[in-house]
Amino acid sequence: MTIRIAIIGAGLMGADHARIVAEDLPGARLQVICDMDGARAKTVADTCGAADVASDPEAVIGRADVDAVIIASPDFTHAPLSKACIAARKRALCEKPLSQKPAECIEVMQAEMAAGARFVQLGFMRRYDQSYMDMRAALVDGTLGRALMMHNFHRNVETPAADFTGAMAITNSAPHEFDVVRHVLGTEYASIAAWQPNRSDARVAPVVMVLETTDGQIVTIEVNNNAAYGYDVRAELVGENGSIAMNTVAYTRTDMKLASATRYDADWRGRYREAYLRQNRAFLGFVNTEIFPKIGSDCWDGYCAAQVAETGARALAEGRKLPVEMIAKPEFYA
Repeated sequence: MTIRIAIIGAGLMGADHARIVAEDLPGARLQVICDMDGARAKTVADTCGAADVASDPEAVIGRADVDAVIIASPDFTHAPLSKACIAARKRALCEKPLSQKPAECIEVMQAEMAAGARFVQLGFMRRYDQSYMDMRAALVDGTLGRALMMHNFHRNVETPAADFTGAMAITNSAPHEFDVVRHVLGTEYASIAAWQPNRSDARVAPVVMVLETTDGQIVTIEVNNNAAYGYDVRAELVGENGSIAMNTVAYTRTDMKLASATRYDADWRGRYREAYLRQNRAFLGFVNTEIFPKIGSDCWDGYCAAQVAETGARALAEGRKLPVEMIAKPEFYA
């Protein structure tokens, strides 16, 4: 059976998803590219061989020739479009965040629970990156012993907008770390504190967070959106028996003029290309079997990331450690 997929949003992420569906997902067909900008939708559709273009996302979700949906539209549309997919009983792969508002995430969870099945997989693709998979395996198989700490940093060349703030670094960039660390450690967060150093210019300074888990581990996360030198994500998991650290991915090294150098990527797409492929293949399996992917992120995970991010932004503003207070996990998501 061929799964006909619609992609909502023809920007950077939507175009990347379109290429994956068109080139790397046997058993899937790129059916519709939907975007408010008709010219942009047509460019992606023509490049990737989509059957049709459209501009009304809810109409696309309801079409009889669409079996599944990838939501790559602006963040504020994610929760409403996820609920529309649930109402239409169509599986959706929704880019993160589900919402930056925890209450809105709860609304999506309530819609899924009312429907009696999980329909939404979230695009926290780092769970499918080999580095984090190896870290998780080292805990599960006992190699590292008990986890003690996990150190993380997430650096970008520069902020996407001049008005980017430290709070936005927490709510927009850090959720990838919030989710994948929860996944690797298999625990929840108990508290979060956040600080920023002073820069000599008007650009947003790095944000450094320290989180405590409910199992007594310490997690550090640095988000530096103006690191200048390149896109760079690293992590180290420290256990009682040793540690496991992520290697920087570099395919080549240049040696010349008495120096040796490796290049950094400009953004995340090259670094996580394989993770996106694995994630999207898992989503196709979800559509075919109706069995939620074993390591995929669901709406509960989206709520957790939003709740931690919201608390972290408050901790930064107030200059103190705050407890992470979450609702009880519904049995539906157990």
